[in-house]
Amino acid sequence: MQLIEKYLESWNTADPALRRKLIDEVWAADGTYTDPLAEVTGPDQIDALVAGVRQQFGGLEFSLAGPVDAHHDLARFTWHLGPRGGEPVVVGFDVAVIADGRIRHVLGFLDKVPA
Repeated sequence: MQLIEKYLESWNTADPALRRKLIDEVWAADGTYTDPLAEVTGPDQIDALVAGVRQQFGGLEFSLAGPVDAHHDLARFTWHLGPRGGEPVVVGFDVAVIADGRIRHVLGFLDKVPA
């Protein structure tokens, strides 16, 4: 699913201006992101969250760990965060709620995190 691929691309984009452009394209203006470590609303907070994760895990890349399963306005997918082609450091599972072609909500779960 192209929207989810662009979503992950925004997490992988180091350039702040390009990252914000992707976030604005992918997310609804009132979009929310919730996982065990964060709960944010709107593009400014989402952008700040992504920037913080990039700073913490510099040099690592988000990738899909399998196909995106989607129906109606929902998508679920497993992702990896790790070195390109290497063993993931973090594994997660997200559910995205989509409205009008943009992500409205992401509910994230962390299956594997570093100690």
